[in-house]
Amino acid sequence: MSKPTILKVSPLRRLPVDVWLEPLVIVVVGAGFFIWHATSDFTANESAQLNSSVLVDTVIAHIELTLVAAVVVLAIAVPLGIILTRPSMRNLTPIAIGLGNIGQAAPAVGLLVLLTFALGTGFRTAVLGLIVYAVLPILQNTIAGLRQVDQRLIEASRGIGYSGARTLFQVELPLAVPVILNGVRTALVILVGTATLSTFIGATSLGTLITTGITVFLPKVLIAGAVLVALLALIVDWIGRLVELVATPKGMQ
Repeated sequence: MSKPTILKVSPLRRLPVDVWLEPLVIVVVGAGFFIWHATSDFTANESAQLNSSVLVDTVIAHIELTLVAAVVVLAIAVPLGIILTRPSMRNLTPIAIGLGNIGQAAPAVGLLVLLTFALGTGFRTAVLGLIVYAVLPILQNTIAGLRQVDQRLIEASRGIGYSGARTLFQVELPLAVPVILNGVRTALVILVGTATLSTFIGATSLGTLITTGITVFLPKVLIAGAVLVALLALIVDWIGRLVELVATPKGMQ
């Protein structure tokens, strides 16, 4: 009697395509950028913007701006989304979503410029503008994730003696994690891209390279800024995808 044939599936094929394909793109683009940077001849003006120390400082400033805004957005949007899914607060959901829509519908440059009239220029104003612009995806996904949890599971947990808080943290939130984290990924990518506009209100970011390249007509500086922003967005998206994969309960993957 012949033995049944066991098909072996490559570990790479078990992973979602974006988990292994995205880092390959990052490595290829990143290596190409560093080779280009190391082998290019820059003018004095280009060197002032593209020397290694300036690039590192600019990238760090961009990451700092993005991370501060992301932490504040998470601290606002996730708790607010939880509150708005409680039975006594559901009537306020359309108002909160409407305000979030207004913030995201406003042109980012216009929003930042308007905020400067009240708060002045600089890092704090840029962070506030980014917060307003990135709250909606996380808020919407938190609400959607919690609302898609089967009501019978909630009732069952309450039936075996779980309190409302224990049901929220041990039943509802774990099941809502994939949807919430998807919103977090979206918001982070939005923040990385929108942070480039902070240069218009005096906050240092990779947008400084882009605007300098345009206004002074330095194409290499412009290209460097655009490529670095794209790389940073890809890295953030990939890290978010890994966190999403790890945090999602096994039965839901």
